[in-house]
Parts: sequence; C-alpha cells; structure tokens
Amino acid sequence: MSGVVTEFIPPLCTGSKEPELLEAPGPPLEGPSRQQRYVSGEYFFEYLVVVSLKKSGSSYEPQISYQFPKRDGMVRSQKEDEEKTLKAITLFCFPEGINWAPLTEYPSETFSFVLTEIDGSRRNGYCRRLLPSGKGARPPEAYCIISRVACFGLFSKIFDEVEKRRQISMAMIYPFMQKLRESPFPAPGNTVEVKSFIPESGTEIIRLTRPLDSWLEHVTFSTLFQCLSEAEVLLVFSAAVLERRIVFMANELSTLSQVLHAVAALLYPFTWQHTFISIVPQILIDVVMAPTPYLLGVKKSQVDDIMDTTDVRDTHIGDEKSILPPKIQAEILESLKGRKQASTVEELNHVVSEAFLQFFVKTVGHYASYIKYSRPGERGVFEKRSFYKAIESKSTRHFVKKFIQTQMFDLFIQEVEQQQPGPQQGLSQCVLSCRGWLQLTT
Repeated sequence: MSGVVTEFIPPLCTGSKEPELLEAPGPPLEGPSRQQRYVSGEYFFEYLVVVSLKKSGSSYEPQISYQFPKRDGMVRSQKEDEEKTLKAITLFCFPEGINWAPLTEYPSETFSFVLTEIDGSRRNGYCRRLLPSGKGARPPEAYCIISRVACFGLFSKIFDEVEKRRQISMAMIYPFMQKLRESPFPAPGNTVEVKSFIPESGTEIIRLTRPLDSWLEHVTFSTLFQCLSEAEVLLVFSAAVLERRIVFMANELSTLSQVLHAVAALLYPFTWQHTFISIVPQILIDVVMAPTPYLLGVKKSQVDDIMDTTDVRDTHIGDEKSILPPKIQAEILESLKGRKQASTVEELNHVVSEAFLQFFVKTVGHYASYIKYSRPGERGVFEKRSFYKAIESKSTRHFVKKFIQTQMFDLFIQEVEQQQPGPQQGLSQCVLSCRGWLQLTT
C-alpha cells in the first residue's frame, strides 16, 4: 500500500443500466412495518444483493443480479431512493470501473464501505468478492450486505459461511441468510446462534459473538500497523485530527477499508465529520478535487487519474511532525510499543485506542470544567477562551487553539452543552471504560 495525502504523504506498504430487482425465493414480500425493524439496526441486516459483471460491448458493467428480500409496499419516492442506493452499491462493489477480463483464479477479498444518507445517517456495506463456481475464465461476482450495524469482524465471519455455501450451490445461501435475518442482533459481548443445514454435513450451528466495545467492533488496527510504522501512524493522526485532506492508496480493497476505518477510530471519542469514502469508485474520482477535508481510499490503478484531474503532488510533510506537543507525542509512541505484547486483536485494539484516548485527555480532557450552567436544566455554555488559556504548556496550547476550531470538536462540545453535569462526564471516563474492558478479557 502507498499513500497520498494532499498536505501529507506517508510512505505506506503494498496492498448504465438501472439495477434489476429480482425476487428472492421462499420468504414472502416485506411490507414497510417489517422493514422498519431491520432499518433500525435491531436485526443483522436490511438486505443482501449479488452484483455480477455483465458483458457490455468490449467491457463489463456491474449489475444487481439478485436481491434478498425484494421490497414491497413502497411509494414511488421510496422506490426511486432504493434504486439509487442499489446503483451506488454496484459502484462500490466494483470501484475499478468497467475494465475487467474473465479470470480463472481470483482470491476472495472482503471490504466495507459507508453509504451516507441526505440526513447524515449512515448504512454500512459489507462486500465479499469471489470467483463463482464454474469452468474456464469468468468474471468475479460480489456479495454485499447492507446493514445499519457497524461490525466488520462479525460480517466477515458471515461471509465465510456464505462463501462455503456458494461453493456447494447458490441455493444454499438464502436459507442461511433468511435465518440470520430473522435473528436479533446480539448485545455487546453476547452471542447469537444460527442453525443451518448443509447436505452431507447435516445441521450446523454458527455462533456469532459481538465484541464488548461497540466503538471498536468495526475496526482492527493490525492492518494499519502492518502498513505504517508507529511514527507514520502518528503523522496520519496529526493530519486527521486537524481535519485535512487525506488520500490512501493500495492494491487491495480490504486494505483500504481497514486502514481508513482504523484512522477514523483513532479520533475517538471525536468523530470525523467530513467526506469519508473508504473506497472511491472510478466514476467518483473527481472527489479528490474537493477543497474541503476528506478521508479517501483509492486503488493504486487510479493514481494516474488522480494526477490528471487535480493538482495533488508529493508535497510530503507539512506541519504534521510539529503540530502535536512533543512530550505527548513521545508518550504516545512509548504506549504504542505495548502493542507488540498484544496476543489478540482485541488486546491490540485497546492498547492503540487507549494511547490516543490519553492524548485527548491530556490536551482537552479538562473541557468539562469550562462548561458553565446559569441554572439547573438549562443548556451549558462552553468558555472557549478560558479553556485554552488554562493550559500551561505552550506547545499544548498551540495545538488546542487549532483543534478547537475543527468541526469534530465543535460538534462534540455542542452535544456536551446539551447534557446536564454529572460525575461520569469527561474523557477520563472513556479511558476507564477501555481499561475495564481489557481487564474483563484478560
């Protein structure tokens, strides 16, 4: 994987027809009342689609070849919105565009993307691309699950089961997905069991366990640290925390999606508020020309397109090395050394997340003391100037004056201002929760 950042470039490691809606066999059509339960995130997923590459002249075009289940009872505007969503899904499942050729070998890969609605709400797309069974050269196909639930590890395991059944027969997939669809999504730390029949193997019980920590269940930091050194991760964090324009490039879609979600997770408890596209489809490559902050993932094969459409060049390092307080930078790097002793993905995630949580505690963790309430029940007011002037360290104060101008900090404070003061308020509580989880799992 190699990376390009508009203001910072780290050396990373390597890595139109309208959609046709087909009816799924077996289960009845779903009306709006039943659909609402899936949309709310109470269940695993809203629907599964299969995206196939169809021959179109001398090229291939991704099209929906199967949708499970078919929606019913929608008004015209809802149907139009869903058709737009399905069209977007085809682009994200095959972001490389139309230049494909039949293959005899193709290792399956799993990646994810995010669909953002007009109102700002998000749906997660989980995709497994594989070569369908058959003889001779043939194009790959993609299975995509759309869900309100953000839990990459869980859906990756689901795709393992889907792929296993696909090798037997396409018809074996849908009974399993129907049983899964009917199962309630487990609470953090809990397990749900799904029974599924496979010829010659009999009835299998698939156990799906949800991680205890909800903010990390969509993330694994291992890929990020395979592609970047600890110092380079810190540079990327510096660019992200000040909401700059960042583009990552890699050969593999799975690498792109995992790295971008990991970078966004480093900002916890703050949330990236700007454009976030973990895998940019070829048709949307002009998004790199946007003047506003973004986190983008682009396949290496699209590098020439980026250089042709924008003035992005190897500007390399800006002030990312100096913007973070030096003393705290050193403390983060020291904390990150502990990841080498982590024996599980969960332990690694918490070593990394606590290192960056501590950064926020030490720089802006005193914010709660500067939210003033005129009387009980009223909205608080954040005293910004007093807040940053209370910081003794000149380098920390310099960083904080920049950070409090970001949208992520502004929205975080707006939410806090609406809350009533309490003993559990503050970033230090996030660290305590992180440590408590780690004690439960070791």
